[in-house]
Amino acid sequence: MSRDVQANESLFVYVTYIRTTPAELWTALTGRAFTERYWYGMHQESDFRAGSPWQLRFADGRVADTGEIVEADPPHRLVIRWRNVFRPELADEGDSLCTLEIEAVEQAVKLTVTHRVARPGSKFIEAVSGGWPRILSNLKTLLETGEVLMPLVATGA
Repeated sequence: MSRDVQANESLFVYVTYIRTTPAELWTALTGRAFTERYWYGMHQESDFRAGSPWQLRFADGRVADTGEIVEADPPHRLVIRWRNVFRPELADEGDSLCTLEIEAVEQAVKLTVTHRVARPGSKFIEAVSGGWPRILSNLKTLLETGEVLMPLVATGA
């Protein structure tokens, strides 16, 4: 769901339930080898500690996004200050804040991704509202079946 929450903010929230454990989901969200499988060959570079730098890179090494780990509470919560640097029209919007919350629920884990930008009508939020559902569907399917749902590789085009 993408919407303007206040006159000065754009917000995207996605909730999914995955048959896994919080620890396995944390590893899938932060581990390079696993991330490359569901994020179309892309990977994150960070030690995932508060204050640490963070980057999202294409398979060929180009930087797509940069930022900083704002908060890390494994395996419950991860907050990333996130800026797209690959597409100028998105980079011009400045930093966004991405919060991933992991909560055990019965035999599954509830994953809530909240991505926000302090500006109305954000093109960045519009872009992630199309990307996150594909990425998280791949993640869910990979964790539950061992295979990704959509194995296309990101080209960065």
